[in-house]
Amino acid sequence: MSGGAGMGASFDPDRIGRLRGQLTNPETSTRGSAALKLLWQRAIAIILAFTALLYGVEGVDSVTGHNLDYEGVRPRTDEGLVGILFAPVLHANWEHLFGNTVPVLVLGLLTLLSGIGRGLAATAIIWVIGGFGTWLTGDVNSVHIGASVLVFGWLTYLISRGFFARNATQIVIGLVVGLLYGSILVGVLPGQDGISWQGHLFGAMGGLVAGWVLSGDARRHRRGANAGRLASSG
Repeated sequence: MSGGAGMGASFDPDRIGRLRGQLTNPETSTRGSAALKLLWQRAIAIILAFTALLYGVEGVDSVTGHNLDYEGVRPRTDEGLVGILFAPVLHANWEHLFGNTVPVLVLGLLTLLSGIGRGLAATAIIWVIGGFGTWLTGDVNSVHIGASVLVFGWLTYLISRGFFARNATQIVIGLVVGLLYGSILVGVLPGQDGISWQGHLFGAMGGLVAGWVLSGDARRHRRGANAGRLASSG
C-alpha cells in the first residue's frame, strides 16, 4: 500500500502527457514563450510607468514648494485617511525618491512577474494595509509619505509566497531577493529619526498577507492532490 502511494506521487500520467505534448507539439512551446515574453513586456511597462509617475509627482511637488508632502498619511485624522491613497507616490525630496528608485524597479518588476493581475492585487493589499496601519499607529501631527511602504511589502511578498505555495522556483527567487534586500528589514524597527518605521512595518505585514491570500489557489490545489493520492493509495 505504501509502495502504491509512492508510485502515485512520482508517476503522474497527466504531467508526463503535458511534457510529451510540449515535445511533440512545437506550437505549445511557442505559445508558452510568447506568453512569457508578453508578461515581461507588460511588467516592465507598468513598473517604468509607475516610476515615471513618482518622478512626475516629485517634479510638480518641487516647483510648488513641496506642498504635496502634506497630503500623505496623517495618523488619526480624516484627511490622513484620504492620504493613504497618495502617500506611496509622494516623497520628501529628490534624495528620498532616488533612494527608493532601484528597489521600486527591481522588487516591483519581480512582483509583477508573478502575474500581472496577481502582482497588482499584491500591491493593492500592501498599499491599503501599509497605509491604514500607519494611520492607526503613527505619531500624532506626523506625516508619512514614500514608496518604501510598497518596497517593504513587495520584499516580504516575494520572500513568503513561495513558502506559502510550496513552489520551489518561487522559494529560490524569494531566497535570492532576501539575500539582496533582506537587510533593509531593520527599517521596521522604531527609533530612526525621520523614518516611518510604521509604514515599513505595516507594508511588510501587507506583503505577508498578500503572499498568503494570493497563494490560496496553490494551497487548495496541493490539498486536493494530497487527498487524491491518499484515496488512491487505499
